[in-house]
Amino acid sequence: MIPSFILAIWFWGLLSLGAIGGGLYLAWEWYQRAWVYQPTLERYVFDPNFGFNTQTAWLVAALGLLIWAFAGGLLVRLFLGRTGNAPSPDDPPRQTREGAVQRLLRPDGSELQVECYGPVDGPPLILTHGWGMNSTEWYYLKQRLSDHFRVIVWDLPGLGLSTRPKNNDYSLENLASDLEAVLGVAGNRPAILLGHSIGGMITLTFCRLFPEMLRTRVAGLVLVHTTYTNPVRTVKGAKLYTALERPLLVPLLHLTIWLSPLVWLMNWLSYLNGTAHLSTKQSGFAGTETWDQIAFATSFQPLASPAVLARGMLGMLEYDATATLRTINIPTLVVPGDRDPVCLPEASERMHQEVKPAQLIPLTPAKHMGLLEHNERFVEQVEEFAHTCFQIIPT
Repeated sequence: MIPSFILAIWFWGLLSLGAIGGGLYLAWEWYQRAWVYQPTLERYVFDPNFGFNTQTAWLVAALGLLIWAFAGGLLVRLFLGRTGNAPSPDDPPRQTREGAVQRLLRPDGSELQVECYGPVDGPPLILTHGWGMNSTEWYYLKQRLSDHFRVIVWDLPGLGLSTRPKNNDYSLENLASDLEAVLGVAGNRPAILLGHSIGGMITLTFCRLFPEMLRTRVAGLVLVHTTYTNPVRTVKGAKLYTALERPLLVPLLHLTIWLSPLVWLMNWLSYLNGTAHLSTKQSGFAGTETWDQIAFATSFQPLASPAVLARGMLGMLEYDATATLRTINIPTLVVPGDRDPVCLPEASERMHQEVKPAQLIPLTPAKHMGLLEHNERFVEQVEEFAHTCFQIIPT
């Protein structure tokens, strides 16, 4: 989730509120029209006239809007479940937490949830999730790589089970410092840093702040569906969003912080009526996904605090790792989605060109959640890259 997404959050949220308001207004109009004057009784009585008439149309429209506002997701599920691949009953992604837990207290007052999977002496992989999600995003990697690797996942501050920083510092620099602390969980063994979306931005910021750790503490990087600069510059429609950044996006992000409870309510309504699922499918998936994957990716949205999301988006607007790319001297795997509208594949191509020890392996067809849609292929790419970095012979 990047700063331009704030427009979609408000659009779908206001539409959801409007559906409830419209439904209640139409229901009230029907109720008012259903009272008729009875001369014999010399008073008004409630006598609705059901049938093919205007009065009944008001009631039907009211019920339709209210049902859609609170249960439209059932219809969306029916529709999307039929248009995509059949749901996978064997291994649908789930928000599971079964690893060994460590809690890291940070100088800003936040407390990070860190979970470790796999053998204690296994080569470490440290996974940083996308913004608005949490560490359970890594369901497939945890399931399939923890036999041989020490898979370390963490919740970014304010998301999942990690608490918020008391100073509300969601800058990429502060998040990269958190990543450095998580790296300490791996001990003295070199680790691979893998980041999705903002996770990749945090990883590149880490490379700028802690260059001495490359090669000594970090054996390789995996940059998944991410960018090297302010994501507003590398989103589909970047020219328009760049023009809107200061006059519209920034004020709207601050408004989201001030009205966080209202936006949280709107997010829940969008989730219940299915518009959140439609938005996730449009931006995240390329047509070969399952309903389970759409539902999984969407399930994070109503759980995250809008104030936290907005502060992180404001932090992204100040991000730029362009100059850092040429300083990276360790093996790097860049994984774009060939149709990703959130982080255009051109951004990944730029990273591939600038980072000399980098290889580019796109997922196709894929958008921003290609790592879920093509999870088997993605896991294979990461595993093969890790074997190369750690010089492990696959078994």
